[in-house]
Amino acid sequence: MSDQEKLERLRAKYGSIPGSMIFDPTFKRVAELQFKGSDRRVWPWANAATLLDAPYRPDAPDLPDFGGLDIALIGVPMDLGVTNRAGARLGPRAVRAVERIGPYEHVLGMVPAADAKLADIGDMPFTSRFSLDQCHEDIETFYRKVVAAGVIPLSVGGDHSITGSILKAVGEKRPVGMLHIDAHCDTSGTYEGAKFHHGGPFRKAVLDGTLDPERTIQIGIRGGAEFLWEFSYESGMSVIHAEEVTGMGVPAIIEKAKQVLGTGPVYVSFDVDSLDPAFAPGTGTPEIGGLTTREVLEIFRGLNGLDVIGGDVVEVAPQYDTTSNTAHAGAQMLFEILCMAVTALKARRGA
Repeated sequence: MSDQEKLERLRAKYGSIPGSMIFDPTFKRVAELQFKGSDRRVWPWANAATLLDAPYRPDAPDLPDFGGLDIALIGVPMDLGVTNRAGARLGPRAVRAVERIGPYEHVLGMVPAADAKLADIGDMPFTSRFSLDQCHEDIETFYRKVVAAGVIPLSVGGDHSITGSILKAVGEKRPVGMLHIDAHCDTSGTYEGAKFHHGGPFRKAVLDGTLDPERTIQIGIRGGAEFLWEFSYESGMSVIHAEEVTGMGVPAIIEKAKQVLGTGPVYVSFDVDSLDPAFAPGTGTPEIGGLTTREVLEIFRGLNGLDVIGGDVVEVAPQYDTTSNTAHAGAQMLFEILCMAVTALKARRGA
């Protein structure tokens, strides 16, 4: 350094202090969560893994108020509704195993864990591992309990069929809007006698009266299943195909989404197959030509401020990805949805 005077000032300030001493007020707030009075942080690979390294509270569902939680992180390890490769039942475990997500969202300048009481409450209980219909009854019952306690549910599936039954709970009193990022619209009908499958939860949700199609935007859609999605167009959903993203640009997509979603309650559903398989090969229905992780991050950050009342990350099937990149992408997107939920929570509280 040519400025000797500046170097001496830096030496005086930083030369003999521990790494836990941070001066910037925003950064200091993060550091206080991490260091807790010493210069030692918990090793990323230590202890039992939880979603986003949140406290583990498996007792919360047995308490009337869920232990006073604002946000519950929930695993939904069920994939009986897949139409191609199974394996998303292992998604919650894989996402929990990802280290070093958060605690700071550097673009938004947020520390979500400091602004809300949140915990990983474990995997929701299922009555039968064999019955798809029973699993969906269990999901609806469990999430009604979460919503009744005033807790925001953020979930990791599992296949995308789980979202339809979650919407039965979060949209029970009024239909909600949805920010849906996916390769597939998932608005097809009943197949082979099954009304619950991952290709049709959002047609069913509209017909159940829990999802408002005119306040639903689907981003990243592509592939040979397009002929199955006429319900999206007929019902008034806004569909942005993956190949439109380059021409429109992410800022225009964000503005379009704001127009569609408005100021009402919004559920956020992220299917990891929205990403190109180059970024996320570990999923049951990969589609070439997808979104990049950076594009999705920009969309989530640009839409922080929506009235988010719940969200999920689905279709992580880790056994198809030896790198763990898919689970890593899923964990980061869960963190971004958490930031959106915390911002909405603070707005509702007038903070």
